[in-house]
Amino acid sequence: MLKVQEIREMIKLIDQSDIDEFVYKQDDCKIKMKKKGNHPVQETVRYVTEPMLASQPASQKVTSFEQPAAQQQAPVATESTQSSGAEEKSKLHEIVSPMVGTFYQASSPDSDPYVKVGSEVTSDSIVCIVEAMKLFNEIEAEVEGKIADILVKDGELVEYGQPLFLVEPK
Repeated sequence: MLKVQEIREMIKLIDQSDIDEFVYKQDDCKIKMKKKGNHPVQETVRYVTEPMLASQPASQKVTSFEQPAAQQQAPVATESTQSSGAEEKSKLHEIVSPMVGTFYQASSPDSDPYVKVGSEVTSDSIVCIVEAMKLFNEIEAEVEGKIADILVKDGELVEYGQPLFLVEPK
């Protein structure tokens, strides 16, 4: 059975894609999502306990989600914020999340973080793990330099393309 967080991740992925309709079936669960023009993704989840017949009443559990349009719009930075931070950020490289998932700084809760602010990294250094649908994906720095800032907290949900680290390149 899918968890609500997994369903939300699917909604975001479909909403960001060019796909107009998506259907997912697994055991007794069926998810159908449709986009209509500029409207947000609408989703219907059905948990079927027995085969549905045309004459059978709809007694199955049906849950609908609608993603509000306000969640789709990214906040717009003010002109003063852009000008003051633009010069500093232009020198720094962003390591971004390649997927939607949960950010972890270490391989286990007992382990030390892969990197800290000030850590030197190479292009193949592992900087974190992003867990997506029970798969743990190691994220590499892809640039040589020094970690200038860690932009997310351990255990935080991250989006596709969201900056995770700022690196001062060599």
